[in-house]
Amino acid sequence: MDKKNIRVFGWSLILSLGGFLFGFDTAVISGVEKSIQLLFNLTPFLHGFTISSALIGTVAGSLLAGMPADRFGRKPVLFVIALLFAVSAIGSAITSSWSLFVFFRLIGGIGVGASSVVAPMYISEISPANLRGRMTALFQFNVIFGILMAYVSNYFLSGSGEDSWRWMLGVMLIPSLGYFILLFMVPESPRFLVKEGKIDEAKRVLEKIEASDIDGEISDIKASMVETKEDLFSGRFSYPISIAFLVAMFNQFSGINAILYYAPRIFELSGLSAADSMLQPVMIGITNGVFTILGLAIIDKVGRKKLLIYGSLGMGVCLGLIARAFYGQGFSGYELLILLMAYIMFFAFSTGAVIWVLISEVFPNTIRGQGQSLGSFTHWFFAAVIAFLFPAISGNYALGSGHAFLFFSLAMFAQALVVWKYFPETKGKTLEELGHELSPEFQSNK
Repeated sequence: MDKKNIRVFGWSLILSLGGFLFGFDTAVISGVEKSIQLLFNLTPFLHGFTISSALIGTVAGSLLAGMPADRFGRKPVLFVIALLFAVSAIGSAITSSWSLFVFFRLIGGIGVGASSVVAPMYISEISPANLRGRMTALFQFNVIFGILMAYVSNYFLSGSGEDSWRWMLGVMLIPSLGYFILLFMVPESPRFLVKEGKIDEAKRVLEKIEASDIDGEISDIKASMVETKEDLFSGRFSYPISIAFLVAMFNQFSGINAILYYAPRIFELSGLSAADSMLQPVMIGITNGVFTILGLAIIDKVGRKKLLIYGSLGMGVCLGLIARAFYGQGFSGYELLILLMAYIMFFAFSTGAVIWVLISEVFPNTIRGQGQSLGSFTHWFFAAVIAFLFPAISGNYALGSGHAFLFFSLAMFAQALVVWKYFPETKGKTLEELGHELSPEFQSNK
């Protein structure tokens, strides 16, 4: 790897730490949700609302981040995001007020939603074309790594005393401040600099990462800035909209966030001790990381459609067996661990790896930003709904958990059918080819 590629890798690694904070904030709540319920004496309804409050913020963050990023630049927005994570960590850790706890978790959620929009976009804009895919994938890897580190942190801090939950939440202050400091080392996006008319600055950035004709690159960026009057909801884009909506919805109907948020509770319902219930999610996190890397490695060879179909069928079987086990209540926590690890394996290399790739591919160039916002909003909206409803459905008894996992299982079989009958295969095609093939004119002539 030459000097320029090393520089791009370093910048991308720093920016992708937003994904680490995203993953850590998403999963850390799994270790404290029972303590929070007892501390504030929450009903199942309020418990679900409290845990999903971060996801409500995530929905808002995913909708709101694009506008300030376009107006003020990617870098200033990421500075604000890092501060949001820091404020959320320290605030939720020290408060003894339920309303303030919800507020600080909401703040962290806004940071999660905003980072899922701005950080990958920023990475793609400072990476040359031959490295863009791998560099952007660092964000997804760091999301998984953040989830794993949250599980590890929860396990080691769970025995730190009566207020261990405060340490679990507060420890995120350290990577948040580290992220803020490291951002000073990254330049502003050359795309944004060209948009602002700062051509000389943009050239200086491109000279550090590109070996080709810089003036030609600047001209291409200028050409891509041509505004369009096409609207996402004009009716022309109903097919790609439906694909983005369905893949984002089914991603959450797989139950992934319910499992990430409530993993220790699920294991305790199977009879494991509290300590073992904190350790088992670490194994789930490791499995998630390994098979996410596998998915990223094979997605361009196997194809998006096949991965979704095979993964959905595998998840459906695993989730069905978990539901059956809860209904019968004749299983051990370690048998549950094996089934959940198998489920995570199928999730990670299929919908976990495909969702963001597919959403970014199905929309034409002129409305891709709007389309990605729609897909992100759909994903986080259903994530909030599932996290909100899961404790009310499952309660503290195995039968309720059986109902929830049966729903997730049936949803995955439905996804396999929908993908097989309705989704296109997008591998090996340029974005322009896909824009044509998914257009209403092409579809009507098939």
